[in-house]
Amino acid sequence: MTNANKVSRRQQILESLAHMLETNPGARITTAALAREVGVSEAALYRHFPSKSKMFEGLIEFVEETLFSRIGLVLSDTDVARERCEKILLLLLTFCERNPGITRILTGHALTGETERLHARVQQLFERIETQLKQILREAEIREGLRPQLPLSAAACLLMAAVEGRIAQFVRSEFKRKPTEFWAEQWPLLVRDFFYQPMAQVN
Repeated sequence: MTNANKVSRRQQILESLAHMLETNPGARITTAALAREVGVSEAALYRHFPSKSKMFEGLIEFVEETLFSRIGLVLSDTDVARERCEKILLLLLTFCERNPGITRILTGHALTGETERLHARVQQLFERIETQLKQILREAEIREGLRPQLPLSAAACLLMAAVEGRIAQFVRSEFKRKPTEFWAEQWPLLVRDFFYQPMAQVN
């Protein structure tokens, strides 16, 4: 089998796993069922992934690569803190909306009974996004003379809580309540009094 075929089969396995997570909410995915979905033997699955955990890890890697490459584009596209935060959060919501099965991994619903390493990796992913938001808020004072009303950690946590709540609703509703629903109306209200401009110090 050529390298191209190997990559294609790996991709097919991951896409099939994501599809099963979307169409079978609440069901535990077995390697036997996944093999049937892909149309190969279980032994063939294990030639590409040594364990089911590695398959989940492959999907998490896809999320990391997709989100952080696009976050990089957001940061290069604008220096305005409010716009940066808005675009990053909307990116996360839109990604989840377009990838329902993978979103079950991000909320932990699909990882019940799986290795702790996978839970830790998902947690690290969200922590990286929150850290990026804190950096944006920190730079807002330097670039724009603005500070969040809350301490940096609390402010970034608030923004993440808002989007993580929408993502949780999406999964809990079995993908009926879209993460981006009402977001255009909610975001301006969320950040209306988020920033303030400190008075210039008098010498």
